[in-house]
Amino acid sequence: MRDPVMERPSLAAKRDFDLLPRSAEIVVQPALRSDLGALSDMANRLVPGIQTTEPDLEKYHDFDPGSILTFKRKGILLGAVAFLYLNDRGHDALILDEMSLTQPELGLLAGLSEPVSAIYVRAIAGQGRAMAGLGNVSAYLSRPRLAPADLYAQPSSIDGRNLNIAIGFHPFPSYQRDLWRYQRPWNRFPLNASTAQPARSFADARH
Repeated sequence: MRDPVMERPSLAAKRDFDLLPRSAEIVVQPALRSDLGALSDMANRLVPGIQTTEPDLEKYHDFDPGSILTFKRKGILLGAVAFLYLNDRGHDALILDEMSLTQPELGLLAGLSEPVSAIYVRAIAGQGRAMAGLGNVSAYLSRPRLAPADLYAQPSSIDGRNLNIAIGFHPFPSYQRDLWRYQRPWNRFPLNASTAQPARSFADARH
């Protein structure tokens, strides 16, 4: 993951990504095609090491519009988060460092009718109150097609690493350099009565 960049810190305490509070103020939804030019400019401006173009974003948006989620407040575009929804081959290629994370082959991505084996966080960029919408992102990723998949990221700065830590990512042993994983709560424990959660359960977080 290229650095999750925000113009001001917004996550001070460690929280589990799937249990982050939802925001009624920030609308998180798949990017519109008309958003892509502004998102390209924002990514190039806010994310160190990123050089992307509108056609680059269009390629993956056309393959799966839900792979780029925007943050909007009162209709104003504040930022976005981009994902690679990987199939089994893509999941293996990620772990083995056998894929390009900037220009991945479409054959490594899960089609809209395919199960998603892993979710790679490509980049997060936002300004203002955008990061208040991270809980809404976790809600989107709890849809049936996406919920079984753990998240992976590759921070490239102290800010990126700190955000990973804050939302429950941990270093993951792999051939991929500095790969971190967030394991979904329902993948951590056997689904039996002895691990049932009181209060707000992990199962609740999936809906």
